[in-house]
Amino acid sequence: INNNTMAITKEVKADKIEVVGDWNVQVRTATIIKEDDVELTRSFSRHVLQPFSASVQDADDDSWTHTDTDISNESAQVQAIATAAWTDDVKAAYKTWKEAQTNP
Repeated sequence: INNNTMAITKEVKADKIEVVGDWNVQVRTATIIKEDDVELTRSFSRHVLQPFSASVQDADDDSWTHTDTDISNESAQVQAIATAAWTDDVKAAYKTWKEAQTNP
């Protein structure tokens, strides 16, 4: 009888974090499957964070609502980079850009 047990592990981590353009924080997440610490597979997914979600509050007076992006579920490293990248000037520029879009 073979009593060897193999340990299969799954690791998910943000392995690449980039500030793209003026305010986009792009996060690449790697999912790594290992057997006894030997990597079997690695796959990637990406998502982009922006400082706010924005919508027209009142079409009659063209007023907007900007809601801060919740980054509390992101890794500490992603949070630190987003916080550093999203200065007050960057946030103001994003709001101005977003409000200039023809289809909010």
